[in-house]
Amino acid sequence: MPDLTHLRLERPAEGVAVLTLDNPDQRNAMSEPMTTSWVAAVDELAADRSLRAVVVTGEGSAFCSGGDTSWIASEPDATVDELRTRMLPFYRAWLSIRRLEVPTIAAVNGAAIGAGLCLALACDLRYAAAGSRLGVPFVRLGMHPGMAGTWLLPEAIGHAHARDLLLTGRVVDADEALRLGLVSRVLAPESLLDEAVSVATTIAGNAPIPTRLTTLALRDGGHADAEAALQWEAMAQPLTLATADLQEGIAAAREKRAPRFTGR
Repeated sequence: MPDLTHLRLERPAEGVAVLTLDNPDQRNAMSEPMTTSWVAAVDELAADRSLRAVVVTGEGSAFCSGGDTSWIASEPDATVDELRTRMLPFYRAWLSIRRLEVPTIAAVNGAAIGAGLCLALACDLRYAAAGSRLGVPFVRLGMHPGMAGTWLLPEAIGHAHARDLLLTGRVVDADEALRLGLVSRVLAPESLLDEAVSVATTIAGNAPIPTRLTTLALRDGGHADAEAALQWEAMAQPLTLATADLQEGIAAAREKRAPRFTGR
């Protein structure tokens, strides 16, 4: 396991990993050490063929307060090119979670602001603790949105709602986030992580090959049209029909027992 700073990587169940942003004194802002640790942790998970699902959460009262913008404010004379050269690797480092071909769940335990919300949006599923606050108030800070926010937010909640949040910069509570489709569930704070890990464990118990292929099929807004979906499914479904796991799944259903999938 890599040596991680401001980040914890834990394995609470077979096939399940939990990544916890762990810099609560700074509301889990994306510090440089945390960013480096994040890339190392994602690299490790990407190489783990036993991985089936990932949960991302934060330590303390916040999920993630966003990027550490102190370096921008401290470099007023930096050129546009210098800033761009720093921003692109930063974005790509945090969005690297999208490299993982397994379902990812953001357990939003508190404030998810700016790039912090974009990190949650980069996950496949989002659950929020009651009382959480979520928003992309970039324009209120005098900056353009970053970390693919102008793609990820419309993909999650539609263009009309995304325009509302991005252009006003307003922050919404968990209940409104649920109504907008920004999160799928609102849960009690004390049970949020347990519930997220429980869902991840359920996912980990499903057949890995169709789970991975379904995850990929749904990423980036899904297919361009119905014909593209049919073409993908006409390839992906036969791939799963040829697996031993399909035979096990059918046998388990017939015998009224839990299946034992092996990923073959």
